[in-house]
Amino acid sequence: MSAAEAAPLFALQPVQTLRRRWPALLATIITVAMLIGVAQELLGHGLAGLRRAVPTSPGFYLFFIISYFALPLCDYAIFRRLWNVPPSAFPALIRKRIANDILVGYTGDAYFYAWARARLEMVAAPFGAVKDVSIVSGITGNLTAFLLGAVALPLGYQLIAPDVVRGMIWSLTFALAVSLGVLIFSRRVFSLPRGQLWMVFWIDLLRIAVTCIAIALAWAWAMPSVSVGMWLFLVAGRQLVSRLPFLPNKDLLFANFAFLVIGHDRALSDLMAFTAASTLLMHGLLLLLFGAVYVMERAREWRRTA
Repeated sequence: MSAAEAAPLFALQPVQTLRRRWPALLATIITVAMLIGVAQELLGHGLAGLRRAVPTSPGFYLFFIISYFALPLCDYAIFRRLWNVPPSAFPALIRKRIANDILVGYTGDAYFYAWARARLEMVAAPFGAVKDVSIVSGITGNLTAFLLGAVALPLGYQLIAPDVVRGMIWSLTFALAVSLGVLIFSRRVFSLPRGQLWMVFWIDLLRIAVTCIAIALAWAWAMPSVSVGMWLFLVAGRQLVSRLPFLPNKDLLFANFAFLVIGHDRALSDLMAFTAASTLLMHGLLLLLFGAVYVMERAREWRRTA
């Protein structure tokens, strides 16, 4: 081969290298962004929440941990069924949860896609599955919000301003319409077969139920003066409000509703602040743990090759 013929091939090598390495680069960028986001949140209002009244009951921390890990554990069960992923996927799914919490929505899904894309020996076409799991998760959340709204709004509408109730109804209608539209055109939207989509749906439904029950039990242990049934009602309202697309100040709306239902405004606000700050602290500790493990693995490889 002449030098003139070899030159174009040589020029393509950096492009091919970049194509092979872009998933790792994307994952690294998102990881750094997660660390910065967690640090900003903790240094802002997170530490203030941790400095407030700290629950002394061990039950709070047990059920809080269950609620925290419900999402990555269910995601692991889903992708274990889809791809037979190894246990090393679980830390990546925790990072997926952290990125979706801290950064722009679905950043975590982009991170997990990059993680899976870098492991082509595990799965050949990860985009379709990651996309389908995200869509089904959204539909499950919308359907759950609609069912909770059908139960909660007739019971608590007198505690909410009429314009807010109308906004909630319109938001629920829109969320349900979007979900129905996706289902109507499901053959064009989804890549996975129907049986696997149903599997994802049921695991997502289980995840929502476990998360809601666990956080309600955690709050019941922290404030035993309020019944578990009342906490379950409030958590259902929290889940409903979190899924409404057109309502501003969702946290404020839920806080006001909770104050009207159970009172204890200062104790309740401290508990909500501590729960949010504990979530941020868990994010930060897990990211530091994963970073330390990564550094130790690289140091071990460097000593092996040195």
